[in-house]
Amino acid sequence: MKDNLVVALLCAVAIGAAGITGPALAQNVLTTHRLSAGLAAEAVAEAVATCAKQGYRVTATVVDLDGVDQASLRGDGASMTTLDAAHDKAYTVLTLGAPRNEDSSSAIAQRIGGAPSAGGLAKLPHILLTGGALRIKVGDEAIAAIGVGGAPGGDLDEACAKAGLEKISARLK
Repeated sequence: MKDNLVVALLCAVAIGAAGITGPALAQNVLTTHRLSAGLAAEAVAEAVATCAKQGYRVTATVVDLDGVDQASLRGDGASMTTLDAAHDKAYTVLTLGAPRNEDSSSAIAQRIGGAPSAGGLAKLPHILLTGGALRIKVGDEAIAAIGVGGAPGGDLDEACAKAGLEKISARLK
């Protein structure tokens, strides 16, 4: 017990001598925001419902900042390929949208799609250079993305993703 006390005191002295104090240590801790599971589920449900009303069989997926699916809903009759498409569109807008503050996969596809270098970029895992996804933000901070796959065009997928985002946007604070 006495040895533990000595070690604790020596550590406290060393930390103080190094100038590391409570607030200085806190500067090394990052604070981030995350989308709740409930809001993610609402967003994908609204996106799928919006597309279904137009006759489109889609999947909608919310991907978190780690690139992991947080919520996904495969609509009635949506093909199995829509699962990957929805995820990959959301992943693309998160990873490629951040450097240029682009909030939609269609903006990225428009910028990169026809460029000669797009071939190599398009071969990266989970990159899909087409419309259909939007970043979900709190203020200027991206916290997730919603992607939709299955409608007969990326612009139609993106419109459904927008409906999903609008459903939850007032509660993103």
